[in-house]
Amino acid sequence: MCPDTWVLHVDLDQFIAAVEVARHPELRGKPVVVGGSGNPAERGVVATASYEAREFGIQSGMPLRLAARRCPDAVFLPVDKEAYEEVSERVMATLRSFPVVVEVIGWDEAFLGARTGDPEALAAEVRTRVAETTGMSCSIGIGDNKVRAKIATGFAKPAGIYRLTRANWVEVMADRPTDALWGIGRKTARKLEAAGLTTVRRLGLADPDELAARFGPTMGPWYRLLAQGAGDTEVTATPYVARSRSREITFQTDLTARAEIDAQVSALAARVAADVVSEGRPAVRIGVKVRFKPFLTYTRSLTLPAPTSDGADIERAALSLLDRFEWTRPVRLLGVRAEFDRVE
Repeated sequence: MCPDTWVLHVDLDQFIAAVEVARHPELRGKPVVVGGSGNPAERGVVATASYEAREFGIQSGMPLRLAARRCPDAVFLPVDKEAYEEVSERVMATLRSFPVVVEVIGWDEAFLGARTGDPEALAAEVRTRVAETTGMSCSIGIGDNKVRAKIATGFAKPAGIYRLTRANWVEVMADRPTDALWGIGRKTARKLEAAGLTTVRRLGLADPDELAARFGPTMGPWYRLLAQGAGDTEVTATPYVARSRSREITFQTDLTARAEIDAQVSALAARVAADVVSEGRPAVRIGVKVRFKPFLTYTRSLTLPAPTSDGADIERAALSLLDRFEWTRPVRLLGVRAEFDRVE
């Protein structure tokens, strides 16, 4: 990588909550929780929470009712997907106004590929312009590859800038737990811990053959490379393309009858099929998610015999997946997902 070539990771701070606060300035400084219908008395989960709400231990994916118990004074708002997409598009347009390569990886984040002798100055200018044009605050990680830039953003939050490269990787990361790495979650970290690999340093020095034997020939060595800070340096301007489309519903009263479950999955499949048609790409794989009482979530999926946008095919596949679940508990949530083939 050229010494003046950098990867910047731009991450919008508390994005969904920030959009809501921008629309409702009177909420600034208050604990704001966005999720479901916005009614914590109904079932639903937290999509995001403002920093003020997070101080009460409220996190994404948490049931709204639990969030309300942790912070009774929080302001609860419904999810407004269209509003978030509109703001996201304006942010990405702002990023593209710079002489950089912009790789969008989600509503609220993007990688920038930049040639500059002063990446901190560029990052500061990006933060200022995003704030001026959209009202959004962002944190920016600077790295010599995508992995380090992404991890650096965590040290930059909120509303800051941080550089993480090969030069300071060991100093910053070596003694941290393995789930500090981008790509290693809590479950994987527990498996690594069971193997005595409790820190980034230990994982980076582990024997690749032993890792391959324990975690698989692909994932095992890959974990070691992550711990060493290795990552892709190429930022591509390929537009962000959704890998899947999904719909789900949380029921206010648990479902127990299989006929009811089938009917709801059929309705969800029809909505997903409409999304597939609007996407203009056929589905290659169908998945079904079931959340049982009290909060046990399972998924099943299958690859279709041939790519399709036909609603009947999608519904048939979704219904067939229901036979792969054990219906021993009441159902509180159902979801259907259509996955697309990778775009090269």
